[in-house]
Amino acid sequence: MKGTKKEIHIDDKVIRYTHIEKGSSRICFMFSGSGYNYDKPLFYYATMLMLEHKIDVIHIHYSFDGQLMNKPMEEVTKVMMDDIHPIMKEVLKDEQYNETLFLGKSLGTIPIANDLMKREEFAQSKMMLLTPLLTFDTIFDSILHSSHEGLLVIGDKDHQYNADQIDQLYKTTLTIDVVKNANHSVNVGEYETKNSIEAIANIIEKLKEVVRKN
Repeated sequence: MKGTKKEIHIDDKVIRYTHIEKGSSRICFMFSGSGYNYDKPLFYYATMLMLEHKIDVIHIHYSFDGQLMNKPMEEVTKVMMDDIHPIMKEVLKDEQYNETLFLGKSLGTIPIANDLMKREEFAQSKMMLLTPLLTFDTIFDSILHSSHEGLLVIGDKDHQYNADQIDQLYKTTLTIDVVKNANHSVNVGEYETKNSIEAIANIIEKLKEVVRKN
């Protein structure tokens, strides 16, 4: 699953990304968590799934540091989009792609919920939100009022999980998947290896239903 490492220079900043190209007309932009990167199981297998379904993949490697989350959410969104937007512009400029999908985990759900879901040009894009940061009102409200198809996955032992919020989110057009006894990394229990692997397999199966052509 080797891709081409690329970079964009803006002023004195370098923004890096990996483009895994199979000549597709569909592209999935992936936004990692702060510690949960693209080598971790959910991203590794989600990337494999996209390629299996002939969907090109972009992994965005943020340029900011771990202190970002100490800032107000509006600023966090802006800082993230300052990295993401130039890459999207570069990738989409040749109009090779006629369908765009987005997949984010944790921190990576911020740009999806607070920006991309609100853009008219991505109104038809499928959104895949893994362990979204629902404790932030802007993120919860944006997801609640969106009309996108896609998937939201969260463990009921995740510190971001709130049963009342999830009940409301079932009313959206997203498929909601609550993973029993799973934490923010979607690990089940303390060291339940088999159950954790099965949880990941089930999530990938749900992702497959989203990315399949209608």
